[in-house]
This record gives sequence, structure tokens and C-alpha cells, in this order.
Amino acid sequence: MRRYILLLTAILGCSAIKAQELYMPRNIKNAYKAQTRDMSGKPGVNYWQNKGRYDIQLKVAPPTRTVYGTETITYVNNSPNDLSRLRIRMNTNLHKYQAPRDGYHSMDFLDSGVVVQRFVCNGKELEFSNDVGTVGVVELSSPIKSHDSAKIEITWRYDLSKESGREGMIDATTCFMAYAYPRVSVYDDYNGWDDIPHTDRAEFYNDFNDYTVAVTVPKDFIVWGTGDLLNAAEVLQPEVAKRLKASYTANETMHIATQEDLDGHKVTAQQDWNTWKFAANHITDVTYGVSNHYVWDASSALLDTASGRRASVQAAYKASAADFQHSVEYSRYALGWFSNHWPGVKYPFPVMTAFQGFADMEYPMMVNDATVGTNLSFAQLVQDHEIAHTYFPFYMGINETRYAFMDEGWATTFEYLIGISEKGQQAADDFYKRFRVQYYTKDPSTEEDQPIISMSTQVSGIGYGSNAYGKPSLAYLALKDMLGDELFKKSLHVYMDTWHGKHPIPWDFFNIFNTASSKNLNWFWNNWFFSNNYIDLAVGSVKSGNITIKNVGGFAIPFNLVVVTKDGQELQYHYTPSVWQANQKELVLKVPVKEALKEVRLEGGLYMDATPADNTWKAN
Repeated sequence: MRRYILLLTAILGCSAIKAQELYMPRNIKNAYKAQTRDMSGKPGVNYWQNKGRYDIQLKVAPPTRTVYGTETITYVNNSPNDLSRLRIRMNTNLHKYQAPRDGYHSMDFLDSGVVVQRFVCNGKELEFSNDVGTVGVVELSSPIKSHDSAKIEITWRYDLSKESGREGMIDATTCFMAYAYPRVSVYDDYNGWDDIPHTDRAEFYNDFNDYTVAVTVPKDFIVWGTGDLLNAAEVLQPEVAKRLKASYTANETMHIATQEDLDGHKVTAQQDWNTWKFAANHITDVTYGVSNHYVWDASSALLDTASGRRASVQAAYKASAADFQHSVEYSRYALGWFSNHWPGVKYPFPVMTAFQGFADMEYPMMVNDATVGTNLSFAQLVQDHEIAHTYFPFYMGINETRYAFMDEGWATTFEYLIGISEKGQQAADDFYKRFRVQYYTKDPSTEEDQPIISMSTQVSGIGYGSNAYGKPSLAYLALKDMLGDELFKKSLHVYMDTWHGKHPIPWDFFNIFNTASSKNLNWFWNNWFFSNNYIDLAVGSVKSGNITIKNVGGFAIPFNLVVVTKDGQELQYHYTPSVWQANQKELVLKVPVKEALKEVRLEGGLYMDATPADNTWKAN
């Protein structure tokens, strides 16, 4: 074998080796050169990431839309560089009239943005210009030294948008406060400051921080949010606090606050203002929902039968929302299933709350989903998808802004896999093809076939959707088919365990799967992530049991080959993507059938073919 390999190398020269290399931008190459990343896929010996400890106070009193905030941030500079300036991210400035946006919004979406009233660093008040978009710059009077920290104090206010999306007013007395605080933007080892503006399509990239948050609201307003609720006994009336505590170990849905309770002012402490206190550590963000008329359900999900560990599952919604009446039930199933099947990593947080809004969007420990009425199947799928984001990007600090496929592709994959458990293989397949694949297959636009590795800010429309959701999910499922469930899960767990609480980039993912699987998968990564391929197989010649399959589109996909003999016998053979490793354009399959063939069909299943007409051959 060794002699054969040496001979092959001599014949092909270096091209055989170079063909297995992955394209790497210069900034990524520099990170590997600096040994902050390692070619094994693990963090390098010089890996670092910065961190903040946030103490935040928010105050809001709907229907007034103004949010008032103060915060103290202890920012730790673990980088090897002194920082002479800070980038401050304020994503709600998306609503400013002059802010760049990726799509049309009504006037109700627009407002004057965040007003920073005071900015202090290490006791010195600094100038902060409010004439900025979603990322501002503060010049420091003295740099934050490498491996030192700074104390930052900020006072600000902003108006919640009337037109709610990922955040804003849900109705006159319900609001969702996401991205409600100025934060120090990510400063990392491969790009420096993250200064890409938020324009409402691409999502987010955050450090892992520690948070204590106090949300002050008038009486009768309930607050749901990220983290442990620290003072339930202070803000809730005794009977409601008792129900909430009981729900933490319950196996069925409990009504913590009913419409009758709300109408009778029997839920919150009856003082003019209540301050709800939350805490969460080593997490990428915090968000809070507020309402005086949302009902409140809760239960718990058993995550680990061995230890008995549970997580609280809660839902906040209008009593008329038929689908949300099942929300806690859906969350209980999802948290247990994700913890023990795919990805098979225990849900890492103490609570998950589904809040009725408009965004169909994920946040740490929360989802903000629109009601779809009595379409319970779709409601469950949407909630499954958003909860699946717990792992990508919140368990691992994915840079969604640049590489959306690293989180949306996985959430789409887990959404499909849990759908098989919930609704059966056929129903899950049908929905996945209709909702995740069909629009990509049927639209042969140029942008559709841009490489998945393209930065997410560089594609738009259906090109963004395909590269973020459908195509990477198909790639992950193709890899699962090729490696088999056991090796695929082992590799996935090595990746997740290694990068939990850190900032992986695509090359870390590619490299660590190579390492964990003990396989050089670069041919597969090149085929799926660095190419302009699409899905299109065709049956070529059929001669004496030798069947030629042409890969017109180029993607290394799994497929079934169905052969029908002259006597009517139908046989099916499954081929994993590995058959394309040697030649990604054409292969010849030998089927062990002595009888003459009447028909040959290619069946791609989830991998919907661009030109299905040439997937069948029939004898004359």
C-alpha cells in the first residue's frame, strides 16, 4: 500500500496534496500563525478571549416606551494587546432614521435610537458621541493594558420601537427588551474589534459575560428573562411564588398566573414598583419580556435521569393564543430530547421561557415566537428550532454575523431530527423538503450557488437563506450519513466539548472533525463549503449491470439507487457521500444482478434534484 501511495504521489505531484487544503483568509492564517488556533481544531496554546461582568439596572413602565438604564461593566482584557479605544455595540440603534437596514420597515419601526447620557471609564468621564449607528467608538484617556481590567459606567435611555421585531413593543402594555443595554463589542484573536454594523438580517456575535440584572416595572407587570429569578418572594404574591417553586420539579403544566389572577391583581406584590432581579454567568446575552396581561405557565424538563437534574420551562402569552397553550409541553419534550438524543448534550441552563412576540428568534434561555393559532405542528417546529439554538450559538460563542451556517445550519438539522421523533419520518422528510430545500432547488439564481463559506454579510435574500439554513444542514446530514451516527456524534461532542464557552470559527469545526473522526475530511469540506456546487445527479449509461452516475451539480450527496429487473424485481442500494471522494463528477456502480434491467432510478430523499427528469433510465 505504501508503495502504491508513493507511486500515486509521484504521478500526480503536489496537486494531490494541495487539493486537500482548505482556503483560509489571511486573518485566519494569522491566527494559526500566532497559535491562538491549532490545526488539530483545538484552541491554540496562545488562545484568549475577553470577558465582561455586567451589573445592569433597567426601568420601563408601559405603555410609556422609554427604557432607562444604568450599568457597571468590569471589562477584562485578556488579549496580548493594550486597548486604546473601545467599540460599544448598541443594536437597538437599528431603529434610528439614518441607520442602514437590509429591508423595508414602516415608520413605526423608526425612532431616535439610544442616547448615552454618561460614559465613565476608570473614574474618568469620557466623551461619547450619540451620532453613531449600531457600533460606537470611545477613545480612552489611558489604554486598558494587556491582562488588566477597566471599570466602565454607562447611563442611557432609548424608546422601544412601536413595530416589534426581535425587540420592541408587542402590544400597548407588553414589551420585549432584547439588546437593551450598551455592551463592549467582541475583540478577538482573528479579527480584532467586531465593528460590523447590525442591519437586521445577519445575527449576532457576543462575548461570554457574567450578568446581574434588575428590571424595575410598575405593580401588576410580570418580568420573564434570562437567568435565575433571585427574588420571587419579593415580587410575587405568596400563592403565586409557591406555584412557581412547585413548577421547578413538576411533570405537568402548571398555571402560575391565570387570566383571572391577572384581572384580580393577585400576581405581583402590590407596591408601586417591583424590581425583578436575575443572574446568569458565562453567557452571551440577556433579554427580558414584560407584560401586565400575559398568562404564565410553567413546568420542568428532566434532563438527566441519573442525576435527576431538571430545568424550568415557562411560557408567557395572551390567553387567546391556542398554540401557546401547548408551549410548556413542547419545551419539556424539546429540552429532554435535545439533551439525550441530538446533539445529546445536556441543556446547560436553568430555565427556558417561550414568550409570545413576533420575531421567531432565539436568545439565551428565551425564545420570542409569533402565534400561529391552531397550526400546532408548525408552532412546535418553530419552538424546537429556536430552542435548538441553545447549543449554537449560546453553548458555543459562534460569530453568527460572519458565519450564520455555523448556528442556523445546526438548528435546522436538530429541528429535522427532533421532528422525526415527534411526527414520524415521512412527515419530517416532507416538511424539511418543502420548507428547507425546495425553495433552494427551484431557484437557480446565481447567488444561490455561492459557497457556504462566503461571509453571511456578503450574500442576501434567498442566497443568505440557503447558505445559512438549507445547504449547511444538508451538509451536516450528509456527513452524518457518511460517518454513521456513532462516529458523527463522537466528533460532534468533541467539537462541542472543546469549544464550549469559546469562539470557534469554521476552520476549527473542519479541523476538529478531522481529528475526532481520524479521517481527512477536507475533500468533503471543500466539496460542500468552498464550492459553487448544487444538487443534480443524472443516470448515465447502463451496460451489463454497470451503471454510470453523473454528478452534474457537484455536491457529494447520499442517494439510493433503485433497479428494476425485467421480471419486475425491485432492489434498492444506499450509497453514502464517500462514493464521491475519488471522483466528484462521475462514478460507475456495479449492481449484483444477473437479470437484465428494465429501469434504474436515483432517489435523493432530502437532497432534491435540480433536474429530476434525468434521474431515471428505462430500457428501450
